[in-house]
Amino acid sequence: MTFLPRLATPAEVARILGVPLHRVEYVLRSRAHIRPRAIAGSVRCFDDEAIARIRHELNAIDARRAGKGVNHAQ
Repeated sequence: MTFLPRLATPAEVARILGVPLHRVEYVLRSRAHIRPRAIAGSVRCFDDEAIARIRHELNAIDARRAGKGVNHAQ
């Protein structure tokens, strides 16, 4: 049996993470290190690792907004 990784579109990522789609799209536009695992036509598909990176970036944004600051330059 061959294992196929689960791939999610940006809309599915937003649903999985429980955030609005525009927040996921912002992270994808502004973080070049998060890349799709596959592209089907014009639809980008992201694997579990990319979803985790998107979650991390969203959490970092929320922490900065809350005044807790996340400084990646240290």
